[in-house]
Amino acid sequence: MKQPSPQLPNTRWQMKPDGAIEWQVQGAHSDHIEMSGRRVSLILRYGVDEQGRLLLDRQIVWPMLRTIPNDTHASLSHRYGLEVFPPISVDGLPIPAEKPAVVSIRGMVSIQSRVGDDLELTRVLFPSTRKAAVIERCTITNRSNRMRMVVISPYEQAHQTEAQNGVYGVYSLSAKAVGCQSVKLQPGRSVEFSLVFTGRRAGEPPIEIDPKAEQRARKDYVSATFQKLRFECPEPVLSREFDFTKLRAAESIFETKGGLMHAPGGGSYYAAIWANDQAEYASPFFPFLGDAAGNESALVCYRQFARFMKPDYKPVPSSIIAEGTDIWNGAGDRGDAAMIAYGAARYALVSGSKKIAGEMWPIVKWCLEFCRRKTNEQGVVESDSDELEGRFPAGKANLCTSSLTYDALRSAVWLGEELGQPQSLVNEYRDRAAALRTAIERYFGAQVEGFHTYRYYDGNSSLRAWVCIPLTMGIMERKSGTIAALFSPRLWTDDGLATEAGKETFWDRATLYALRGVFASGETVLGMDYLRKYSQRRLLGEHVPYPVEAWPEGGQRQLSAESALYCRVITEGLFGIRPVGLHAFECTPHLPEGWNSMALRSIRAFGRRFDIALSRNADRLVVDVLEGQQVVYHAVLAEGETVKVVLP
Repeated sequence: MKQPSPQLPNTRWQMKPDGAIEWQVQGAHSDHIEMSGRRVSLILRYGVDEQGRLLLDRQIVWPMLRTIPNDTHASLSHRYGLEVFPPISVDGLPIPAEKPAVVSIRGMVSIQSRVGDDLELTRVLFPSTRKAAVIERCTITNRSNRMRMVVISPYEQAHQTEAQNGVYGVYSLSAKAVGCQSVKLQPGRSVEFSLVFTGRRAGEPPIEIDPKAEQRARKDYVSATFQKLRFECPEPVLSREFDFTKLRAAESIFETKGGLMHAPGGGSYYAAIWANDQAEYASPFFPFLGDAAGNESALVCYRQFARFMKPDYKPVPSSIIAEGTDIWNGAGDRGDAAMIAYGAARYALVSGSKKIAGEMWPIVKWCLEFCRRKTNEQGVVESDSDELEGRFPAGKANLCTSSLTYDALRSAVWLGEELGQPQSLVNEYRDRAAALRTAIERYFGAQVEGFHTYRYYDGNSSLRAWVCIPLTMGIMERKSGTIAALFSPRLWTDDGLATEAGKETFWDRATLYALRGVFASGETVLGMDYLRKYSQRRLLGEHVPYPVEAWPEGGQRQLSAESALYCRVITEGLFGIRPVGLHAFECTPHLPEGWNSMALRSIRAFGRRFDIALSRNADRLVVDVLEGQQVVYHAVLAEGETVKVVLP
């Protein structure tokens, strides 16, 4: 049965030629966005009230300023409202209220406001790339035809925390205006000043900030990230959202005492790692991007979990927290070993490094042995819960854990062959993968709400979003029924997949896995319909510009790993890249209807830097893999055909 195409959502934002998105303010609206640097994160809540006045709240998080108790949420956080601003007078009178006219986003948030009848005030807010600071650069421009006397008075707000509340004692927070001055502002001229927000241990010297240099550094970082792993296609919404999600995936990495740690963010989750967000979602993506910090954070992630892989095969912790100094184990075994095996095996292959592969091998091997020991009499892998940690029932054995284990076993075959592991072990993994695929069909395959799809666990009678995951792992036995279920009114909502049919809760991670799986299944037309809708809503709708974690939990926080999952919809879904060696991958490309070409440029995976360019020739697809200007692989194939590319 043909699925109806979803209606594209209305847009509040527009794309600009410089790579930004822009909101031409009309009417009241508010939103929030997270931006991160190595030592700080900024959650900016901004908008316009019913009278057209600016709304602004800056929540600043310092992940390495640990609070007591030093648990998952123990990053020092402080909020600064609109009242934190230097006193400004114009011709002896207080400056009027700001009324925003234009807001734009491109790795920084710019708010351009009218101030009275003939002044303009622009704020540009962003985190420092390296320091524990947030900067707000401000420009006042005289749009009148006469000189105005502008006085920006000195301003500083200092705050110290209580010693008993900090792991490292007292913390000193400061909000200080830089560049305060009095100026006769001629028509058309501007004056600049900045607000600098810093946090440090009380015994450390003040953090010195050059606002202009910090803005250049942030701009350069954003531009450099946009230049890596470029997605070229005829639909700008998709390539723009791909650029933005690359940035959000890569920026949320913090310099902790345990090394560079990728973290979800969201005001709650910093200097800590999880087997799903970090090991499964984000880390396998970083070699494609070629981001050095991202690749290092992946190694840190797997090494941190490896510390808990002991001969007694007890479950690894639910998460490693507090800069790697502690753990949280409140969810029990969530299928974490399957998540780590899946991610570490793929990361090892895509890294292109035999050294890294050799380091990942014992991690993958331990995790797969753990999963073997958790396999029940029906041949599927049991776990206490899943990555939703009991928010929704998952039974004794859930579809996610077994599907991830299946993919990990397949990757382990290729990884073992690359490393010259005993053929008997490689064959064992191959046989276990085949047996598990059969067991998944036998144990989870079911008629659910009239659809020929999967039950999520034994006893499950309602559709669940995660029935998508076998498609993502290449298990296609119930492809048609599963796709029909995913895009039925029972599961699909305006915000993607409902976690369970009939419930309002949604988690973007399931939607992004589903989109990847639909492309993998060859249903390109349907996949594009829903990818367009999702991308336009996230990039240009009411809450922009990144994928979110969940709703209502967390209020649609823009957690970082979900952005990595969006990127993987393109790399592994649309382009169909599947690592099968340190310098080899399978490619099953899906060139959408109406497109004559698409390309991934500056891929940094498999130890190489290369492009994949696809074009249409009548009813055939032309695949070219290029290193620089040299074509190193060329093929002409049918839609849905898979080729193996071995890089020289």
